Order: sequence, then C-alpha cells, then structure tokens
Amino acid sequence: MTKTAATREATYQGLPAIELTLPDGSAAVMLLHGAHVLSWQAAGWGEQLYLSPKAVAAEGKAVRGGIPVIFPQFEQRGPDRSLPRHGLVRTRAWTLDAHRAGRDHALASFTLSDTPETRALWPHAFQLEYTVSLGPNRLDLELHVHNPGDTAWPFSAALHTYLAASDLGQLRLQGLEGRRFIDAVTNGEYVEDHPEKRFAGEIDRIYEKVPRSLLLRDGPRRLTIEAETFEDAVLWNPGPDKCAALSDMPADEWRQMLCVEAAQILNPPTLQPGESWTARQSLVLPD
Repeated sequence: MTKTAATREATYQGLPAIELTLPDGSAAVMLLHGAHVLSWQAAGWGEQLYLSPKAVAAEGKAVRGGIPVIFPQFEQRGPDRSLPRHGLVRTRAWTLDAHRAGRDHALASFTLSDTPETRALWPHAFQLEYTVSLGPNRLDLELHVHNPGDTAWPFSAALHTYLAASDLGQLRLQGLEGRRFIDAVTNGEYVEDHPEKRFAGEIDRIYEKVPRSLLLRDGPRRLTIEAETFEDAVLWNPGPDKCAALSDMPADEWRQMLCVEAAQILNPPTLQPGESWTARQSLVLPD
C-alpha cells in the first residue's frame, strides 16, 4: 500500500495504460485506447466494474467491459445512423494530456480531436477531453465536448458503464419509478412502475429525464450513481442467449454485470461553432 496517491504508466494486452492509486489501496486503470476505464478497485469493496476475461484490446476493436466512451452516436438512436455503432471514439487512441496526484486523490485527463479518418466518417471538427478522477470510495468521470469548426452539429454521448454484480438476480436499482423508457427488446415505450427495479435476464432500455442520483443495491453494497447534464440512463444486460453469442464474453457471465449508463441520447444537443458541452458521472460508495 502506497503512502501517497500516485500515477504510473502501465500496459494492458500490450497497449499503453495509466494506473491511479491511493494510500487506502484504491486503484483505477485506464487505457489510452478509447480512454477506456478498465478497472476501479475501491478499498474495502473490491472491483466495481465488470471486464470480460475474454475482452480484446486492439486497434479498431471495442473492449468488452469497463467504461467505453460513446460519441457522437449511440447505437441507431443518435443523430447520424450512417456512423459506426456507438460512434467513433471508443476504438481510437487518445492522448494522455495530464495526470497528477495529491494526498488522497489522483486523476488523468485524455484528449481526442478529429482526424482525416474520422472526417471521412463524420465530416466535422471536434475536440474531446475526458477526465477520470479517483478519490476514496468514488470515481468521477467528466466528458467535455467542443466544436472548434465552422458548422454546427448534433451528437449523442454516453459512458457505457459495466458494473460488476455478485449475481444479476441480487441487484436492486432505485430511482427510476415514473420515468418513461424505450424498450429495445419489446420495441415499446412504457413508464417505469417499480420503485425498486429487479433483473432476471436480457434488458435494453433508455430511460429519459432520470433523477440526478440512482442507487444500486447488491447485498451489503450500496453504489450511488450520480449524473450531471446527462439526461438519460441506459440499462443493458445481454441475457443468456445473446451473451452466448458474444465472442468476447463467457456464456454465463451475463449474471456478473449490469450496464447503468449516463447518457444523452433522446434529446441530442447541437453545438454551434465555438460552443462546448460538459457532462459528468460519479460512482460513489459509502465511507
């Protein structure tokens, strides 16, 4: 256990990464590939994110698990359906812009801008900054989107957070009652009528205008999921059949995860030239 917070270079499957550590034993690991958070170990609570043991990190590939960054398109519900599924940035190399550590806090910031390759797919100039901050019993994520070009463009964004679960059937999610949602499994629209959402298999929903704070219960674990500016929340689990069809996830591990994603999908923002947009997600455990 270190005496002060620290940052250090690391690797994952041969790709460059950075690790943040705290004196209490907390740690987080991020790839430069996709600015992808791979792990968040919280002192006293263990690993909080699900990363598939069959995940592959390679150029042009999305990593199964952790926290992928989605921009400027979410699935087929973003403003430009011609784009690759979940956009352009989760499979590209970001730049490590800054990293620093204090007494009990550490952070790393990553940047990504448009290139000839991205403009061939999406003809817009953009600048992204993504900051991952590790504190005692919390992980804070901030996505900053800037339009440096001379034309306006709409976008969608999400932090595709794979949360670890002791067992999917043990999870309880509070805070969504009364919220309208779109269900991709049934192709319907509904209003959530459960004060405490439970899970039994495949789920693929976008909830709109969600509260700033949700609570995930998993036995004694209480994880608060906070969001700022993000208006939507996505719940996703592949269930047994779709999980068995995934090449980068063991067939039975659908029970070990649940995606609860802070997102901006149903009301895509439009950035005028020179404008910016910033949104945050925080994962917080009890002290």
